[in-house]
Amino acid sequence: MDFLTILGLAAATLTTTAFLPQMFKTWQTKSAKDVSLVTLITFITGVFLWLIYGIYLQSLPIILANGVTFIFNLIILWLKIRYR
Repeated sequence: MDFLTILGLAAATLTTTAFLPQMFKTWQTKSAKDVSLVTLITFITGVFLWLIYGIYLQSLPIILANGVTFIFNLIILWLKIRYR
């Protein structure tokens, strides 16, 4: 693995795991009142586009980061809707 791939994977790990505390807190408190629905939908759309871009480029760091982030944020969106 070359340096740029390792750098990308490190960035992917950090940016993806940044959403875990929000997801767990929303799950535990059963409250998503502080999560903006508009921001969440905008972010999910952007992450989905990044995922498509990464697939097109066949870039593992972009695919992994945005694939997992997309799933985490879909969970947060589901929790936001469920705990309304």
